[in-house]
Amino acid sequence: MTVPEVCTKSYTLNTGASIPAIGLGTWRSTDDECYTAVMTALQNGYTHIDTARVYGNEEAVGRAINDFLKESKTPRERLFITTKLWCSECQNPEKALRKSLQRLNLDYVDLYLTHWPVAIDPNSSELMPTNESGQRMVLPFEEWSYLDTYRGMQKLVTLGLTKAIGISNYNIPKIKRLLADPEVEIVPACLQVEMHPCLPQNDLVEFCKSNNIVVQCYSPLGSTGAPVLQDETLKKIAASKNVHPATVAISWAVARDTVVLPKSVNPERIISNLKVIELSDDCVKEISEIGERNPKRVVNPEWTVKKNIFENFDYY
Repeated sequence: MTVPEVCTKSYTLNTGASIPAIGLGTWRSTDDECYTAVMTALQNGYTHIDTARVYGNEEAVGRAINDFLKESKTPRERLFITTKLWCSECQNPEKALRKSLQRLNLDYVDLYLTHWPVAIDPNSSELMPTNESGQRMVLPFEEWSYLDTYRGMQKLVTLGLTKAIGISNYNIPKIKRLLADPEVEIVPACLQVEMHPCLPQNDLVEFCKSNNIVVQCYSPLGSTGAPVLQDETLKKIAASKNVHPATVAISWAVARDTVVLPKSVNPERIISNLKVIELSDDCVKEISEIGERNPKRVVNPEWTVKKNIFENFDYY
């Protein structure tokens, strides 16, 4: 019988800082759910919490973090906190991060990511304006691009508002263009993307490793309803090891040296998501082949862009 154990693995960022291999995701968590989930996580061994401006729960996350720090007398430096720059605030990342820090009631975050490689009109009255077709409306690439956003984020490290900066939802061509930009002096510490056994993105993982960028996996179980866990291969492996399929999916992500961010508001599931089992190289390969045969993306919102945001291009 395979007994899952609490994961204590961490990785070293290109800044020299350490990032825990497993963190709690908070997307789509309401305030009360979010507060309870974060408190449960921190009280049961998590030190890594991931949130974002657009999630609308930074205040709840911050209350839980600060209550935990006060009650446990844990030093702030023991935690790794991530939040993200929303698309409508790309033109003033310093102002956006200072507001996020106010909501979180923190002096700094450990990682600040640009949420998507697109920009929304900063004068919009909505965080996510859409057209009649339901597409998210973005500024033309020529008017404001992900390069402009990242250039402006670099100073946030010098200001001490974040320990590191990174990117999210980028493909390889966009990362290459970013790294080649003469005004980019800080290599992103992390790339956060959708990644799970049904979408292993092996080329992207290897590219980031070769450029000293740590990959973070969001929606590691397939987002709402955890559809990834219905895969027959994953269920077969889980049954052979007498563990839940979620444990196998999370363990697979850790075995690939990626950060994994499972989201849950169920206390039992939050606790179990921090536990992993050791997988052989052959087992990791078998799990990766699930998505290699028929990759399935769960998070793919429509934007008012010429090309799908995830297509193999460095523009949109």
